[in-house]
Amino acid sequence: MNKRVKTIFLLFILVLIVIIIGNYIHLFLTKRDIDYEKKDTYLKIAKNNLAILIEVDKKQLSIIDLSSNKVIKSYVVATGKPATPTPLGTFKIIEKAKWGGGFGSRWMGLDVPWGKYGIHGTNKPGSIGFNASAGCIRMRNKDVEELYNIVDYNTTVAIVGGDYGPFAYGFRSLVPGDRGADVMEVQKRLKIKGYYTGTLDGIYGEGMKHALIQYLKDNNLSLTDTIGHRVYEMLDIILID
Repeated sequence: MNKRVKTIFLLFILVLIVIIIGNYIHLFLTKRDIDYEKKDTYLKIAKNNLAILIEVDKKQLSIIDLSSNKVIKSYVVATGKPATPTPLGTFKIIEKAKWGGGFGSRWMGLDVPWGKYGIHGTNKPGSIGFNASAGCIRMRNKDVEELYNIVDYNTTVAIVGGDYGPFAYGFRSLVPGDRGADVMEVQKRLKIKGYYTGTLDGIYGEGMKHALIQYLKDNNLSLTDTIGHRVYEMLDIILID
């Protein structure tokens, strides 16, 4: 009788041990699965359905899910100084690299036609939230590393600065050699009017200067290579408050 009781007791202990160990294994696997789900939430969204919106005036970069038009993640960023503004327009990511130094831990280059600009990290985290760069978009290193893993090559990056599109920084008096979204807009207007035949590259070069002079001649305006308010008005470029 004692032997039978001992056997039953032993079997009970073994079953209990199996249950406890099984419980721990189940909890471990469940927890691991939950952590994995959280870690890869954004990676599960099709990368070709993502776009980036950068609002220079708000110092904010947002990842947009194009399939739902919803913001899935936002970050505070630093943008260009007044003398070296961040380029405005719609671009694509054409480079991805793991850099260092002043560019932080990650770099994502954009196809801005008039210069080399990108989204990158920084070794000056205190600059985030301010106009502090030479035109690039700075992020905290942990943020840019996350973004780097979420988006892919050819991701659309729209950079805006308020209500006035390419003229968000105001009207500049443009002269040969100037570059920017405002230069590109003037190129577009001259092209629409049948004068500019060059590339829309945002660079005020000889081709654009020749188109401008011919346009001024045909409209009986004083000849100049400077694009000021009068020329803007003639090209139907007007800022309305």
